[in-house]
Amino acid sequence: MSVKHSLLAILNLGDCHGYQLRHELESRTGDTWPINVGQIYSTLERLERDGLVASSDVNTDGQIRYSITLSGRIEAARWLSSPVERTQQNRDELAMKLALAVTLPGVDVEKILSVQRLAALQNLQLLTTAKRTSDESQASDLAWILVIDSQIFGAEAELRWLEHVEGLLNKTAARGLETQISIQPNLARRGRPAKIKY
Repeated sequence: MSVKHSLLAILNLGDCHGYQLRHELESRTGDTWPINVGQIYSTLERLERDGLVASSDVNTDGQIRYSITLSGRIEAARWLSSPVERTQQNRDELAMKLALAVTLPGVDVEKILSVQRLAALQNLQLLTTAKRTSDESQASDLAWILVIDSQIFGAEAELRWLEHVEGLLNKTAARGLETQISIQPNLARRGRPAKIKY
């Protein structure tokens, strides 16, 4: 999630200082997104540089309050009304690990799948147990429930995908296809040239 846009959305409600923004951001995301206050202040500096917020003088408590500008309000509204793009550049580490593992001779991919499935099941169990402590009738729990539900759906999707991968590998093996390959030595040479010894 964009820290920049999240801060703008909160500042749309009223002026805040950095620690207050940190608290608001964490509480409004169900305390599931801990954020370093240094990141808040560096983001505020960039927002001010870009004309999206304005800062006040230091008050008697030593705090600088930030207010959103008209440009900031427009940017916050644009962000809130735009879909979140899920691009292919976001590499899924598990998918990349398995893609590599199936090509490596001697790697037990079934064991990798088994270990990952167990971890996903344990994660799902923890998330489900944590959700039981929430109360959907309490407005204060709503942000946290939204986030934990997303994580539960993600863990369930991972388990379904692992099952799919296992089925795909079984079909590949049944067809006699060999996925594990050695380094191919005859490819065109590229990269760093060898050092010449004089």
